[in-house]
Amino acid sequence: MKNGGIGVGSASVILVFSVLCLTVFSLITLVVAGNSKALADAEKKLVLGYYEADTLAEQIVAEIVQAGFVSDNIRDIEIMSEFDFETGEETAYFICPISGQKELYVRLTFNGHTCDILSWRMRDIGDWVVDDSLNVWQGPDEFEIGDPMDAVSGLDQWMD
Repeated sequence: MKNGGIGVGSASVILVFSVLCLTVFSLITLVVAGNSKALADAEKKLVLGYYEADTLAEQIVAEIVQAGFVSDNIRDIEIMSEFDFETGEETAYFICPISGQKELYVRLTFNGHTCDILSWRMRDIGDWVVDDSLNVWQGPDEFEIGDPMDAVSGLDQWMD
């Protein structure tokens, strides 16, 4: 007599399918975890570089205020400056490196007694590569229409 229900063969197929699914999901999880770690390591390196550059910039500003004048080079950082004879203020800027792709740009005014920060920002210095692999419509010149009103002039018969 034949019994109803799931046989040994069906249970084996379900078991193999379940193991295969778990293996694929575990591999996907492993790849995602590796990518997340690489991203976190890059972010950590950027943050540490920023705070090192920020500390250096703070020390440079403190030395400028303490000395009472802006010198050309402090702590191996070149300082560019301009003097405004009308206001008696000296505007200076310098750049502290963060990484190969970013730098800390500092711009300040100094009048001998006080120092005002005009700009303190991180900016990109890496090469920017334009991705022009997509064929994107560049505007009406592609259709040889010089004036946009030329395209509308053919619609006059429908405007009445």
